[in-house]
Amino acid sequence: MDAVLTGRETRAPVPSGGPVNPVRRLLRLAWPVVISRSSQVVVGVSDAIMVAHLGEAALAATTTGATNTFNLLILPMGLVFIVSSFTSQFTGEGNPAAARRYGWYGLGVALLTQLLCLAGIPSVPGILRMIGYQGEVHRLMSGYLQLRLLTGGAAVGMEALNNFYGGLGNTRLPAVASVLAMGLNVFGNWVLINGHLGAPALGVRGAALASALATGIAFTLLFVFFLTGVGAPRVFRRVRLVWGEFIRLLRFGLPVGLNWFFEFLAFSFFINVLVAGLGTTTLAAFMIALQINSVSFMPAFGVASAGAILVGQAIGAGRPQDVPHVVRLTAKVVGVWQGAVGLSYLVLPRLFMAPFIDQRTATPDLLRIGAAMLMMSASWQLFDAVAMTLTEALRAAGDTAFSMWARVVIAWAVFVPGVTISVKLLGGGYVVATLWLIVYIGLLAAALAWRFRGGAWRRIDLTGRVAEMG
Repeated sequence: MDAVLTGRETRAPVPSGGPVNPVRRLLRLAWPVVISRSSQVVVGVSDAIMVAHLGEAALAATTTGATNTFNLLILPMGLVFIVSSFTSQFTGEGNPAAARRYGWYGLGVALLTQLLCLAGIPSVPGILRMIGYQGEVHRLMSGYLQLRLLTGGAAVGMEALNNFYGGLGNTRLPAVASVLAMGLNVFGNWVLINGHLGAPALGVRGAALASALATGIAFTLLFVFFLTGVGAPRVFRRVRLVWGEFIRLLRFGLPVGLNWFFEFLAFSFFINVLVAGLGTTTLAAFMIALQINSVSFMPAFGVASAGAILVGQAIGAGRPQDVPHVVRLTAKVVGVWQGAVGLSYLVLPRLFMAPFIDQRTATPDLLRIGAAMLMMSASWQLFDAVAMTLTEALRAAGDTAFSMWARVVIAWAVFVPGVTISVKLLGGGYVVATLWLIVYIGLLAAALAWRFRGGAWRRIDLTGRVAEMG
C-alpha cells in the first residue's frame, strides 16, 4: 500500500506540544467518529432485523426504503461534508470565528433541504411506481419514505454539525448525539413496530417513524450545544455571516454532494432496477449483505475521516509536507480493518446473515444467495480502504472536483453500462452483478491514488487565505 500512496515528502508530522505516537493520535481522534458512524448504521440495521418477522416484502421495503432515503438526502449531506474541511483548516490556522461561520452555512443547507423534503412527500408513491415498484413492496416503501422525509433536514443538519465539531478535533460530542439517536431508534422500533407500551403496531411505518423521531431529537440536542458554544473554542465577538463565504462553501462542497449523488444514483439504479428485477428474494438478500457491509464499513470510514481532519489541520497550520505521512498511516489502519472484515466474510458468511433471517417466513434461497454475496464482497474490502482514505484526504485539501468526475465517469461510463448489459441483455444473475461492484471500486481506488500522487491538492487554496495574502 505504501507504493500506491507515496507522496513527494515523507516527514512525519510532529504536533505541537511534543512528539505523540501517530497511530495513537489517529485512533484517539477516530474512535468517537467510529462510534458515531457505526451508530448511524445501526439505525438501518435495527429496522431490518426488527421487521424481518413481517416477511420478505416488509424486509425489502424497509431496507430499500432506508437506502432510498439516503439516496434522496445524499446531495445535501455530501455538500455539508465540506464543513469539516473548512473548520479543520481554520482550526489549524487558529481562527475559531471563521470555523463557526461555516457551521452556520452548513445549517443553512439543512434548512433548504427540509423545505424541499416537505414539498416532495406527496410525490413519493408516484415516483416509486414509475421506477417499477408494485404491490405490497410499493405500498410499504411509500409509507416508509414519506415518514423518513419529515426529518430529512434534521439528518442533514446533524451531518453539518458533526463535521463542524469534527473539524475542530472534537469528535466526542457528535458521537454522544449519534449514540442517543441509535438508542432512541431501537427503543422506538420496539414500541412502534409490534406495538408495546400501549402503542399501535405500525409495522414498517413504525420503523420509519422511530427513525424520524430519533433523528429529530438528536439533531435538536446537537443544535442546542452549537448555539450555546458547548464543545467549541469560545468566540468573543459576534459571528457575522458573509454571503461570499457561503458561495465558497457551495463551490467546494457541491462537487462532494454531486460526487455522492451521482455515485449513489448509479447504485440506486443498480438496486432498484437491476437487483430488484432479479426477484424479491434476491433483492432482500442483497440488501442484507449491504447492511452488513455498511456496519463493517463505518469504522473504516471513521478512521478515514479522522485522517482527513489531521490533513486539514496540517494544511491550515502551513505544514502540507505532513500530509503524505498522515494519508499512508490512515490507509494502513483502514486496510488492516477492512482486510480482517473480508476474511471474516469468507469464513463465516452465514453467521453474519443469521440475525436478519426469520426461518419461519424466509425462503431457503434467501440465506444461500445472501451468504454468496457476502463472500464475494470480501474481494473489494482493500480497494475500498484505499478509495475511502484518499477521497477523504483530497476532500480535506479542497480537491473535490476530481473525485466527483472520477466517480461519475467510472460509475456511468463503465459500471452502469457494464452491469446493465451483463444482467439485462446477457442474462447474468446476482454473481455477475456483484462482480461489477468489485470492478467499480477497484478502478476508483486506482484513479484516486493517481490523483494524490500527482500532488494537485498542494496548489488548492480552500479557505482563500493565500489569495488574501497575495
